[in-house]
Amino acid sequence: MEGKPHRFAGRTPAVSESATAGSRVSGHRVVVAIYVGLVVFAGIMGFLLGSIVEDLRSVALLGVIPIPPTPIGLAVYGSVTIALLLGVLLLGVRYASSVE
Repeated sequence: MEGKPHRFAGRTPAVSESATAGSRVSGHRVVVAIYVGLVVFAGIMGFLLGSIVEDLRSVALLGVIPIPPTPIGLAVYGSVTIALLLGVLLLGVRYASSVE
């Protein structure tokens, strides 16, 4: 296949500027929206788990702070755990992307 140009070589899609002007969203805003959505989802799932399942044991946030197995307690536990875990990962990605 050497010497033979790829059939799509040199072609660029013709997208008008007006077609993309209204749909520009920064990547930072998208990542933050996904992050907030996942934290809220974890809180809702914790609340539902605490509401539906009986005989749950107490959990410890960060292995230190005991949280009762109530719907609100599990919602807080899920939200804080996901927020910290994803927050640390996102900060790592941000740091790695800024290093040259």
